[in-house]
Amino acid sequence: MITEKTPVAKIMREAYQKGILIPAFNVAYIPMVKPIVDTLKATRTFGLIEVARPEVEKFGAQSFQRVAEEYYALADKRFSRLHLDHIPVIDEDDLRVNWESLIRTALELKYDSVMIDGSRLPLEENIAASRKVVELSHQKDVPVEAELGAVLGHEEGPLPPYEELFRTGKGFTGIEEAECFIKETGVDWLSVAIGSIHGAISGAAKDREKISARLNIEHLKRLAEVTRVPLVLHGGSGIQKSYLMKAIQNGITKINIGTSIRQAYERSLAQNPDDVEAAQKKVVWEMERLIKEEYEVEGSWDLLG
Repeated sequence: MITEKTPVAKIMREAYQKGILIPAFNVAYIPMVKPIVDTLKATRTFGLIEVARPEVEKFGAQSFQRVAEEYYALADKRFSRLHLDHIPVIDEDDLRVNWESLIRTALELKYDSVMIDGSRLPLEENIAASRKVVELSHQKDVPVEAELGAVLGHEEGPLPPYEELFRTGKGFTGIEEAECFIKETGVDWLSVAIGSIHGAISGAAKDREKISARLNIEHLKRLAEVTRVPLVLHGGSGIQKSYLMKAIQNGITKINIGTSIRQAYERSLAQNPDDVEAAQKKVVWEMERLIKEEYEVEGSWDLLG
């Protein structure tokens, strides 16, 4: 049974071994924290609550500190932990980021896990940055997620046709690179690119429905064989269920969900700008649909720990 003191690294490792998915829900606006926290507890589902840099800079998450304050005021830590998502070395606008400062800030704020994203770097530079974050974080017993390969969608401008991306494997995580990366960095979890895409975070596209993505399961199997750590799927909204179920059976332990709950919240407020409570209920309904129908993880808390 998971208690408030069970290390999140232990929970993730057990989920990986048992083939249980850990959903991770992104906070795009501060009032979203409450429905995420409440729904995980109500469905007895263990999940992560996370915030990425774009949600602070381009939406309404305000700051990493503000998200942490809201989370720790509301959370039952038996059912969730706080994760720092997507701290890039080079961001979606091709700008260098002071990533080390942001990671240190999250560690000071007692985030339970952190992610460094060096996926836009050459392999050796990605390894060096990720290794540095591992050194910083493991001193505080905080696990580290890194990314190898390119989960597209956050960049400015339209994506190439999805079928072309999938057929060519553009941006897919390399097998030999992944094996080397795990050995050289010591990261705890690895985000891999196998066909999913991020929802757009700028322009009119941020309001559109996402492409119904597929996953290359054979490629995933090879990645799982050489890495032997929990694998993470970013761009989790909109993936076809049959592919997702196979991915969980083959190493995917954590899935990031941002677009679908953010759009549920935003669309409700667009119709009723003063009714935050109604928007929060839309987040609950979307989460319940995902937890119960899409991912079939309701009650996962009872199976872990």
